[in-house]
Amino acid sequence: MSNVVVVGAGLAGLAAARRLAASGHEVIVVEARERVGGRTEGLVLDDGTPLELGGQWLGEGHTRMYELVGELGLSTFRTWNDEGQLLLDLQGRRSTLKPAKGAVPRISPFALADLGQGLLRFARLAARTDLERPWLTPGAEVLDGQTWESWIRRNLRTKAGRAYFHVACEAVWAADASDVSLLHALFYTHSNADLDTLLAVDRGAQQDRVVGGSVRVAEAMAAALGERVVLGRPVRRIEHGGNGVRVIARDGSQYPGDAVVVTLPPTLAGRLEYDPPLPSWRDQLTQRMPAGSVIKTYAIYPEPFWRKAGLNGQAASDAGPVKVTFDNSPPSGTPGVLMGFLEGKQARMWARRSQAERREVVISCFVRYFGRAAVRPEQYVERDWMAEEFTRGCYGAHFAPGVWTSYGEAWRAPVGRVHWAGAEYAPQWNSYMEGAVRSGEATAEAVMVAAR
Repeated sequence: MSNVVVVGAGLAGLAAARRLAASGHEVIVVEARERVGGRTEGLVLDDGTPLELGGQWLGEGHTRMYELVGELGLSTFRTWNDEGQLLLDLQGRRSTLKPAKGAVPRISPFALADLGQGLLRFARLAARTDLERPWLTPGAEVLDGQTWESWIRRNLRTKAGRAYFHVACEAVWAADASDVSLLHALFYTHSNADLDTLLAVDRGAQQDRVVGGSVRVAEAMAAALGERVVLGRPVRRIEHGGNGVRVIARDGSQYPGDAVVVTLPPTLAGRLEYDPPLPSWRDQLTQRMPAGSVIKTYAIYPEPFWRKAGLNGQAASDAGPVKVTFDNSPPSGTPGVLMGFLEGKQARMWARRSQAERREVVISCFVRYFGRAAVRPEQYVERDWMAEEFTRGCYGAHFAPGVWTSYGEAWRAPVGRVHWAGAEYAPQWNSYMEGAVRSGEATAEAVMVAAR
């Protein structure tokens, strides 16, 4: 049996450690923070209400996460959705519609036809993408040689049609369409079933939440691993060679092993010291996998007043700066919790302002969507994931043009005894909690095979 060091106690790292330990391998998880969960994080308000500051949703096809929730004695509940209307604000035209997978906005017939043909073209291209080796997708060089923005401009003729795709990009990647390779947009969409699934609640990627918060999944896995999880030890250096590995933390503590699984976000994995240095193609890859830009915000009210107005708390707008909102109230329905995202360019801009200024603009967006009752929340909470030292951005990493076709072969390939896992390394359900868990378990299996 081998001795494995796992760097990072997010869902991928804990899933890998859990699988290794269950197979009889010695394992230790070294985590920089004084908590587990990585990009899932919980906060409990004074009245006991849990907030999810990071990743939170389970949806259709996330089979491993649902299994894991059951294995750990946890449960899920539905995102508040079907009981009210979804608010759309595109190109200054406000409308509501019953939320459903595949629902389209109420826009002019010409714009609707334009959007329909654009969605169909995009879906056909995405379905052809090779999930295991995206760089070998037919026409990969052409697809990877352009941004999603350039494709949108060539294929959508109306402002409303383009606005729909722009809002979708920000909601999915916390990035602008000009940041993302078209090939990556296609791969990611196929990885997560289709664009409808990515954007939908009912039978979509935002369908369910974990009672008490998604961080409870990580906390339960860590509790079962016990003293195998070491907190407050930011890793600085990884020495690796024919005789094994040695993981060295900032405080000088050392963790030897036969192999190491690095589960940090790619941009952070690239900042570690490696001895010997990583091959150029691997290091160049991590230089080109930036994280998205997002600030997650909450306003807490005595009750979810928007429900009485026939709304479900979801808004989608191209105006912003908060362009996407959700009802994040607990299962009991009280207090009322509105959640909104500052994403992409808006997040980068507002991160430079004070929290008081962000609060003012966020609440002004909530008022625009849901009325004067949103003016005075009892509490405002935010998490700027770009400012988190051990994350530096969310929701996940995205690929700029040319990266897949130039560096794709280094994507998941181990470097000797150094292995990689995380949401960004999942061929299916990439960048979701489901992808993180699947990647962690798959990498654990690969480590065990290599140890035989």
